[in-house]
Amino acid sequence: MDFVCSECGNRESADTYKPRCDKCGGLWKLDFKPPKFDLDEVDKGTWSIFRYRRFMPVDDDSWRNISLGEGMTPIIDFDDGILFKMEYYMPTLSFKDRGAAMLMSHCHSIGVKNVVQDSSGNAGDSVAAYAGRAGIKCEIFVPQGTSPKKIGMIRAHGAVCNVVQGSRDNCADVCRAKVKKEGVYYANHVYNPLFYEGTKTYVYEVYEQIGRIPENIIIPVGNGTLFLGVIKGLEELLAAGIIDKMPQIIIAQSAQCAPFVKAVEKHAKIPSKVEVKPTLAEGIAVGVPMRGKEILEYIYKYDVRTIAVPEEMILPTRGRLAAKGIFCEHTTAASYAAYKLYCKQYGRMKECLIPMCGAGLKSEPW
Repeated sequence: MDFVCSECGNRESADTYKPRCDKCGGLWKLDFKPPKFDLDEVDKGTWSIFRYRRFMPVDDDSWRNISLGEGMTPIIDFDDGILFKMEYYMPTLSFKDRGAAMLMSHCHSIGVKNVVQDSSGNAGDSVAAYAGRAGIKCEIFVPQGTSPKKIGMIRAHGAVCNVVQGSRDNCADVCRAKVKKEGVYYANHVYNPLFYEGTKTYVYEVYEQIGRIPENIIIPVGNGTLFLGVIKGLEELLAAGIIDKMPQIIIAQSAQCAPFVKAVEKHAKIPSKVEVKPTLAEGIAVGVPMRGKEILEYIYKYDVRTIAVPEEMILPTRGRLAAKGIFCEHTTAASYAAYKLYCKQYGRMKECLIPMCGAGLKSEPW
């Protein structure tokens, strides 16, 4: 199993500690082709994402001592065709556990002893938890303004948490400088393609749980961790003949930070340069998405639509969800707000799947 540079095609073993191609600086893709997806090959006795390990790049049994039972989150019919997949029902209260479980299992398999990562919070929580589970030392970098609850969770898992002044993108630069200087393993949810081998299980689960893929799927996008996993999973279902076309995918971004929305307006090949303004949707406040070119290629290939959510919609939307039993974090509320905006722009949808990505307690100052 190899990493392949997305720019020049250079190959490295997936066991490498190199965070990206050292010939041209391109990001890695994973050269891994799973067998055609088949529910009969799912290990129904395993209650985690690793029930799908037949279709994942799993080389040994490291996952058995690292998995925390992530995945298998329920889907609820929230309101007349609106389906919520309750991703915050996971060990660290966010969907990032899917990718972290896969990546930390890989790290354990190849003997990694120390990892670093930058995050707006949720991915940091997940990597810290699974690194602790795997006995791997962990250091996380988060930007100023990150929820104190998320910082507290990172530290509770035994990881060092550094709060970096400036934007989310600046935080990533500081972390990557450490990686470059010290050569420590960069367990990053954006750079490392093994993360998406975990997040693609979102699609497997939906198909297993309801026997179909909904006609419309909303995905919040900052760095695109869930988006890339969903695309990967859907492409695998297409290859297996389980679905005959892609559902309508809708990307949700904050109007305060919408590089993909702006790029699509101009039909640009790279994300637009934007001023990152303060937003409650901290989980998608990424002005310079490192896989932006790749994400835009998928947007155009599959006619993905984009919605920018005004800041003033987030808190009222979150309040309405909480009043009906769904206490989610602000970024997740933006996804439901995007649904409302989309219906206003394109007409009401018969069916729509929306991920409840993060729990509400993670957003609270108290």
